[in-house]
Amino acid sequence: MRQATVLSGKWGALGAVLLGVVFLALGPQIIDLMAKAPEVQAEARQYLPWLIIAPLIGIASWILDGVFIGATLTREMRRCMLLAVAIYAASLLILLPLLGNHGLWAALMVLNLARGVTMAWAYPAAERAAA
Repeated sequence: MRQATVLSGKWGALGAVLLGVVFLALGPQIIDLMAKAPEVQAEARQYLPWLIIAPLIGIASWILDGVFIGATLTREMRRCMLLAVAIYAASLLILLPLLGNHGLWAALMVLNLARGVTMAWAYPAAERAAA
């Protein structure tokens, strides 16, 4: 299990970096392809930095989702998710009033980071349980 997790992590990290670079280099063009109204394009561009960092922040949680689901460790995953959601809710209550939509994006990054951290913390026990 560890070998597959490490390999998935390496490929996932590479993919996250590449996706972040694509959003950094081509983000405005992608927005223009998806939205034709200038006011929508301008609004979307304000949130482009969040889109650039999202793959880098979320990759650990997404990789570990696959590991936990594949190993049928849903109970452990649920426990991690409950803690991560509590952290997310607290951050949302603080960040949304302070930063508006940027606070919403920041709280989403906190959620993905909390999911990755809690599942990484639970991973050794999950690995032993799956063996």
